[in-house]
This record gives sequence, C-alpha cells and structure tokens, in this order.
Amino acid sequence: MRASLIQIGVDDDESIDSRRERAASLVREQAGADLVVLPELWTTGAFAYESFAAEAEPLEGPTYEVMAKAASDAGVWLHAGSIPERDPDGPLYNTSLVFSPDGQLAAAYRKIHRFGFDKGEAVLMGAGSSLVTVRLPGTAAGLATCYDLRFPELFRGLVDAGAELLVIPAGWPERRRSHWTLLAQARAVENQAYVLACGTAGTHAGVPQAGHSIVVDPWGEVLGEAGAGEEVLTVELDPGRVSTTREQFPALKDRVLGLDAPRR
Repeated sequence: MRASLIQIGVDDDESIDSRRERAASLVREQAGADLVVLPELWTTGAFAYESFAAEAEPLEGPTYEVMAKAASDAGVWLHAGSIPERDPDGPLYNTSLVFSPDGQLAAAYRKIHRFGFDKGEAVLMGAGSSLVTVRLPGTAAGLATCYDLRFPELFRGLVDAGAELLVIPAGWPERRRSHWTLLAQARAVENQAYVLACGTAGTHAGVPQAGHSIVVDPWGEVLGEAGAGEEVLTVELDPGRVSTTREQFPALKDRVLGLDAPRR
C-alpha cells in the first residue's frame, strides 16, 4: 500500500482559492498511490482564527467539490484534510473529509478535542462526538485530527472499532514539534497500528508550522519523515504487519478495563 502525505505550505499571502487549486493539482500528481493525505485546515490555516467564520463552508462546499474531483481524477483514496464546516443547524466544526477513488464521500469526522483552552478553536467551533473509521482496501483507517493526538483514549476507541491505520491531519506549531513526533510514535506503539500524521509547512497568522509529517509502523519504527518545508512524503506500507505485530507481541490482549476508582 502506497501512502502519500502532502505537507502543503500555508501562507497568508496565498488566496484560499489558489491554495485549493494547488492542493488539487498535488493530489492529481499522486496518481498511482493508494492513499493520499492532506493536513488540517489547510485552506485557512489552523491558527487563522479570525478567518474561520468568514471562510467556513458547508460540508459539500467548494473544497468538497474540488477534492472529490481530484480524488476521482487521480484514482486514489483521499483524506482531504479538514475544513471549517458551517452546519446550517449548529456551530462551526473542524471536519475531515475522506473520498473514495470514484470521488464519493466515504467518511466525515468532526474533531472531538478542540485546541485553545478558553480561546481560539475551543470557543469558535463545536466538538464532534463520534469515532469514525473508514474501510480501505486491505485495512481500516481510524480518523483523528491534530490536538486529538494528545488523548490516547480516542485511539483505543478507534482500535476497538477495528482501526489498523490511524490518519492524523494537523496544523501543528513548530514550537511543539518534539511533542508531535513523540506522540505519533507513542500512538503507534501503544495501539500496534500504523500512524500517518500529516502537518502543514509555512507560517500563517504569525505561527510557524512544524512540518515534519511522519509515518510510523506498528512497532514504532519511523518509515518516513518530511522536513520543515512543503513536500510530499511517500511511504510503502504493509497492512499485514499490523496483525503480525499484534500476534507476536499481544499486548492489547492484556488491557484491563473498568478498574475501580481509588478510595479516599
């Protein structure tokens, strides 16, 4: 299985329409890959809070249309990163879109853990409430987004739902890059699953991005890591390695659930 992570540069000087078309072109260039991944909120930038409301779009809006066609043109499974979604009956959401090779929407995931504490995304967007997996040829992918990476219980839930590959688009800042790589490897090791973590390059809203998109195998080995700038990271995966790892080192079978709370 060939996976290509498009670490697109997000810059305030480029229009969203231009970046949308450029991203579509980059997706088409990955024809021959099985899975292509874009980062979180690459249209606006994950830290461009003031743009969220103005640039929010319905689920089947401009990004949906452009990415559906790009997936179909390239004949690939496309995780199109996330968009600021405007729900006509509710708040904004940070929503990821996954398209099949015929351009049909296969899954949508609303980010559960919103970053910002008492500002930014945490107050501007609603929280998703559902775990989402999508069946790919030969494997199942679990969906998460950026800040979700810090919450291991979400990934346990995805593994319990059958995920063998964890796809994590992000707009991770450079100042916390060491956490990005550490957590990506930790999620792979503890869940004995592939982790595909795709970030952005460039600087937007004054926040330099970490880049360094990374692919980690179920044993925690790094199969590929991008640099700081815009690039496409392509890695070959063996879906069978997940079951082999889980059989040879069956740590997941030793989970103990429902422990009693400590007595006070």
